[in-house]
Amino acid sequence: MITVDIDKNSGFCAGVIRAIGKAEEFLESGDDRRLYSLGAIVHNDSELERLSKNGLVTIDKEDFDEMVNAEGEVLLIRAHGEPPQTYERAAALGFQVIDCTCPVVLKLQQRIKESYVKHQESGSGQIIIFGKIGHAEVLGLIGQTDGTAVVVENMAMLEDAVAEGKVRFNIPTEVFSQTTKSPDEYKSICTKLEEEMAAGLLTVHDTICSQVATRHERLSKFALEHDMIIFVAGKASSNGKVLCDLCKSLNIRTFHIDSPGEIKREWFRADDKVGICGATSTPKWLLEETAEHVLELNRFASEWEETFKVGNSPAH
Repeated sequence: MITVDIDKNSGFCAGVIRAIGKAEEFLESGDDRRLYSLGAIVHNDSELERLSKNGLVTIDKEDFDEMVNAEGEVLLIRAHGEPPQTYERAAALGFQVIDCTCPVVLKLQQRIKESYVKHQESGSGQIIIFGKIGHAEVLGLIGQTDGTAVVVENMAMLEDAVAEGKVRFNIPTEVFSQTTKSPDEYKSICTKLEEEMAAGLLTVHDTICSQVATRHERLSKFALEHDMIIFVAGKASSNGKVLCDLCKSLNIRTFHIDSPGEIKREWFRADDKVGICGATSTPKWLLEETAEHVLELNRFASEWEETFKVGNSPAH
């Protein structure tokens, strides 16, 4: 008999919960102004559809740049945060801003800004950000340095940056991480820099969200405790990719889905202990729906097999 467990540590992180809560508060307030979200408030299509039905309008940077006048409208800045230029343009357009930047991300932005100003005043120094190029949070972080920070996604990219002269080992260097990246990968990047740089030149900042870092450890244990893992997250979720890859590295029978409809009966074996988990952008209700779908799918299959097995077919 197949059993299903939902990882109690999966689901929205505090920053996403806060942003969605503020959006729902406005949408339910009776205010007749439109609420725009600059970028997807969460990287999950099912949750976006739910919020859209309640009145949230999602726009991208191209939409934002093409606007001429937004006087009287409301703009939500999601948990990922934004560079300073976004706030300047929002004010120029006449938007009222609801700033939902995650407090952890906001603190990281401030630390990077302080480091950048210090390097500018001293006339020497570089800032390296370990993160996904083009990710909304990373764009907000780069914006604190007037676009001068060097972003690396992995060790190969760091080595390329060194070869191209974008990263130097002989000047003061400060390294930060996107809050949702893998702690182990970040440690490898920092170790490489420490090995190459003279003592005193490198400053490593611990900027991975503690909730995310703890989730890596707990999710590893969860993946090993189950026969198979169904990982629920939007394909655009950076955190989802990191966590799903972690599960797959420990449990080869890990399947990444956006929604329960993608699940296939042939994935399962008799007596599987199935683990359901997800990213910081995956709502709890979707994890619960996935668990129910798995049980229903296997219940139906078992009943079908019992009815139509050889020697027990119904008379025609």
